[in-house]
Amino acid sequence: MLSFAGIRLLSFALLLAVAAPMAIASDAAAPFTTQAPPTYILIGFVGGFVRHTNAHHGPVILAKRLQQEAPKNSYIQIFENRRRRAAYRTIVRLLDDNRDGLLNDQEKAGAHIILFGQSWGGSAAVLLARDLERTGIPVLLTVQVDSVAKLWQNDGVIPDNVAAAANFYQPHGIIHGRRLIKAEDDSRTQILGNYRFDYKQNPVRCEGYSWFDRFVTPSHMQSECDPKLWSEVENLMRRRMEMDPRNIAANPTK
Repeated sequence: MLSFAGIRLLSFALLLAVAAPMAIASDAAAPFTTQAPPTYILIGFVGGFVRHTNAHHGPVILAKRLQQEAPKNSYIQIFENRRRRAAYRTIVRLLDDNRDGLLNDQEKAGAHIILFGQSWGGSAAVLLARDLERTGIPVLLTVQVDSVAKLWQNDGVIPDNVAAAANFYQPHGIIHGRRLIKAEDDSRTQILGNYRFDYKQNPVRCEGYSWFDRFVTPSHMQSECDPKLWSEVENLMRRRMEMDPRNIAANPTK
């Protein structure tokens, strides 16, 4: 029987094998928009070792689409999942209106943040929300797509600074997403749903993926490129932004 250390090593080797065909993430994450102070901050994370610029992956495709249609003065950026700390620093910098290096209560209260990600990126979104909780920064929405936590992470409990959270998953293969998320405090966080997608029953075609993705983790791969799934993620984000009073006031005819 394998020891605990052996199990950790085997798990890490397996995850490396899954990520091997992908490009190693760069240290620089290019923002899609750079205006500040932002009306909304939308931060997404790609999975595995995928680059933040990989045009075939759901978070990148969604971010580019949102860039064209998001409310005025929104900040939208995709990060590699390992760059959660850089994402946190970016958010703090954007909220720091007076540029004094500290966030006051007014700056924190003005935050309108949406976090999302796929695979390791889904877990990174939850962990970033938890980082923001420790600083007292609220989050409008987190969205996880086939979320996979690394061995030392917990992506199943949503911290109470998050107003609403949604989870999309598929149940098949050696790599599949978390089936259930729950709120740390039900009175403060609304779980919008745990939505199941089954690609054995309803397969989708993905372009630009490796042979390993296609033959070893096909269902997990399809959660990255499924246009129906990512359209639902987009709709959740848009509805959340429409609910915000500042957006309603700016668009009184809608």
